[in-house]
Amino acid sequence: MEDSNWRLDPELLPPFDVLEPPRLAGPLVFDSPHSGSRYPKTFLAVSRLDPLTLRRSEDAFVDELFLPCVALGAPLLRAHFPRAFLDVNREPYELDPRMFDGPLPDYCNTRSLRVAAGLGAIPRVVGDAQPIYRGRLPVADALARIAGLHRPYHQRLAGLIERTRVRFGVSILIDCHSMPSTLADAGSLDVVLGDRFGAAAAPWVVEALESALIARGLRVRRNKPYAGGYVTEHYGAPAGGRHAVQVEVNRALYMDEARMVKLGRAATLAESLQAAAAALARRATAETGGRWAAE
Repeated sequence: MEDSNWRLDPELLPPFDVLEPPRLAGPLVFDSPHSGSRYPKTFLAVSRLDPLTLRRSEDAFVDELFLPCVALGAPLLRAHFPRAFLDVNREPYELDPRMFDGPLPDYCNTRSLRVAAGLGAIPRVVGDAQPIYRGRLPVADALARIAGLHRPYHQRLAGLIERTRVRFGVSILIDCHSMPSTLADAGSLDVVLGDRFGAAAAPWVVEALESALIARGLRVRRNKPYAGGYVTEHYGAPAGGRHAVQVEVNRALYMDEARMVKLGRAATLAESLQAAAAALARRATAETGGRWAAE
């Protein structure tokens, strides 16, 4: 059912990019799947929401917060397309049948809790459950978005992870996100580290991040309310040397949430995140015997 003639809207090109370090220096890989802010006119035309409201689901500026981590010798993959258009932190065919003007293929997952909440691969709502679209979408459009965006993004991410694992014997994916301050326990929580309750990363990975963030004065919790989405679940396989942790930062730490404007204190948070990544890289050297440290 996928339309081989479908082409990405030029406003979305390139749909993502990879910021590479001058030299790979350790087993970390970063990705920012929800910081994309390119809203094509064709998408805005079928939405019932204004651009600012659509951006409520965006992890605005998260790629910029983690950008200093590239200097540690790690790549950063970042999406340019917005989460409201396509969410790569969902299964590729996690779709809500209520959104489309025809039947979905049998292989689609239409019954997940995320679909029920309107937050599938093609989201139905943003913000406080506000519907995105004026009407139903063609099924072919959804399948084309998945083929043109979701699939290539994950092919690139999988390649970065495997390159790192082969080079260093282990890979540690840091999946970078932000959370509304209203969902951060009334401002009492700064960072949530999600490792799928231990299934996606070895304990020492989360311990290193947690200790470093706490040392910088940040209030940290594990797995609640965010244990990790599709990215963490799909790529976290500690027994195979592939670890994945989702990092959620409180937006109030670095931005004006109402106006979607980055604040000056974002620089302090970026420094703390880089320090935590550096601490994790050092811990990885110790845990793996430092096979690459002298290279």
